[in-house]
Amino acid sequence: MTVVLAMSVDGKIADVMRSPARFSSSADLAHLEKQVALADGVLFGAGTLRAYGTTLTVSNPQLLELRSQQGMTPQPVQIVCSHSAKFDPQLRFFRQQIPRWLLTTSVGAKQWQEKQDSGSSSFEQILVVQSDGGRIDWHDACQKLMEMGIQRLAVLGGGELVASLLAVDLIDEVWLTICPLILGGATAPTPVGGEGFVAQLAKHLELLEVERINQEVFLHYRRQRDKTTLNQL
Repeated sequence: MTVVLAMSVDGKIADVMRSPARFSSSADLAHLEKQVALADGVLFGAGTLRAYGTTLTVSNPQLLELRSQQGMTPQPVQIVCSHSAKFDPQLRFFRQQIPRWLLTTSVGAKQWQEKQDSGSSSFEQILVVQSDGGRIDWHDACQKLMEMGIQRLAVLGGGELVASLLAVDLIDEVWLTICPLILGGATAPTPVGGEGFVAQLAKHLELLEVERINQEVFLHYRRQRDKTTLNQL
């Protein structure tokens, strides 16, 4: 599971209005498309879907050919994660030529089923993965996704989703693009939201690559896990 995000110098992935983050360069967009092309599935939260209204598809002919040579479908499965499934079925996302899955709770599945009954666009798969507390059970979700052929997953945000996955130690790698601007704002979203971790429980990373392209810096990290953590996974 690989997180792929672009952020400002001050660590924001969007402005205080949570507008679509379109501040990165064409080089970063190409980098993002490459990471998407390597994945069996792309995972993102409902907030990200609402902000953009669409998702990035693989259009580069070389990447499409690479997927074909590896026996992969032209487009990775686009997986929306939402507890409530409250988003507009008229979004352009539902008209894109992509496989769409919904990862949700029983409440969200019922909510979306009612929209389907009213004639709205549908998901090819609706996966209900609910914990006893009514939240998404991420270990169960990953197990089901693996059983359905999703071996490599790209996570494209937002910060709350990344925080949830980090909390149960499911993130393996992180790609961060540092873009040359400052957004500021105490409430502007960051790569990792949620309640945060105390220093003793911080998730440690190993830096694998650093590359500068024009004014942007591309950082590639791997999650560092000790033997105790690995035995628990």
